[in-house]
Amino acid sequence: MTAKQDTIIGNARLVLADRVIEQGWVAIADGKIAEFGEGRAPEAAEDAGGDLLMPGLIELHTDHLEMHYVPRPKVFWNPVAAVISYDGQLATSGITTVLDSLRVWREDGAEDVDGRAGVLAAAIAAAREENLLRADHFLHLRCEVPMPDVVAEAKELIDRPDVRLMSLMDHTPGQRQFRDEVKLRDYYRGKGGGMTDAQLDVLFARRFAYQKEYAVANTRAIVALAHEYRIPLASHDDTTDENVVDAVNDKVAVAEFPTTMEAARGLHAAGIDILMGAPNVVRGGSHSGNIAAVDLANEGMLDILSSDYIPSSLLMAALQLPRHVPAIDLASAVRTVTKTPAEAIGLTDRGEIAVGRRADLIRVHVARDLPVVRSVWREGGGSLDRRVRHRRATRQHDRSRPLDPGGRPERRRQGYAAGAGESCLLR
Repeated sequence: MTAKQDTIIGNARLVLADRVIEQGWVAIADGKIAEFGEGRAPEAAEDAGGDLLMPGLIELHTDHLEMHYVPRPKVFWNPVAAVISYDGQLATSGITTVLDSLRVWREDGAEDVDGRAGVLAAAIAAAREENLLRADHFLHLRCEVPMPDVVAEAKELIDRPDVRLMSLMDHTPGQRQFRDEVKLRDYYRGKGGGMTDAQLDVLFARRFAYQKEYAVANTRAIVALAHEYRIPLASHDDTTDENVVDAVNDKVAVAEFPTTMEAARGLHAAGIDILMGAPNVVRGGSHSGNIAAVDLANEGMLDILSSDYIPSSLLMAALQLPRHVPAIDLASAVRTVTKTPAEAIGLTDRGEIAVGRRADLIRVHVARDLPVVRSVWREGGGSLDRRVRHRRATRQHDRSRPLDPGGRPERRRQGYAAGAGESCLLR
């Protein structure tokens, strides 16, 4: 070894971007991976006990924060406390970088969390400022394009330095995710106290009217905003060839949850990264009755996994993929939750075990086919008990960074980091 290291982890199965080292070691210095190798560590090292050592997971689309902020109908928790609780769940799930997906729209009579994006964004910023977060948090603005005020609300948030992704969403009944209107009715009946058919009739009629009046113009405005501010775009629930054409024309970088094989093939052919739900893999299919993620993986069309509504599913799905799809090895499966999502949004400083990359790492023990995260390092130091070796990163956000033709930031762009230097030791 060439210099003194801050931390050395040995006796681990190292999951690299392209292969697995069955017994290896990693050395960390100044928050980055300094060296790694095969066999016994060259000097005294922390013993990983033969567990997996892999990059920290990277989550592009999760709305799980909503469950901490509104734990019961009409019950609003302290938003900063909700963020801290949610962040702790991410850490124990092995997620070291997360895009918190916030609803950028209001709809009276639908869901309590609608219209709260500004509150939650401010709470995330406050928790970050006080160094209370274990994961590195960014924002994903989910823009429901038929909603009348979505453009104005997006403009209120878009200049924040932590915005890294915007998505174009349209949950009008009878299309995309909810082509079967009955599935959408079942969804709302199961939320909180539920809604009656009469209430749903009113809600759906309003949504049809909103889509007719606002969707086209709002879509164009959101796309223009994303391009102006150099923020990658995602499409959502693409279903038809027409949806695919729109995604290509809008220069989206990621297609979230396509609902048909037809759409997935078109998106894949266009070079757009396809993101599917990790719960879809774990459960063996879509809860909405749409295509199974494993079917896409079998055709080589699964690029990124997202935990969506349950953080622990991300690691579970990645480790299960090789069992479902023999053509996918462990290294390839782990890329769907690390390197590929990082590259999709321009975070090229993380997502793999490689010299010079951020030392965002997780140690994973597998018991009874269930992964348990035993340790988490974020830029190499600290612990869950808040004894954090603190390195404040400069908070800068380069809005001038160019996009490649697919809408992705050029690889020169590095992460917006705050409260760096954390590690969560789960023992």
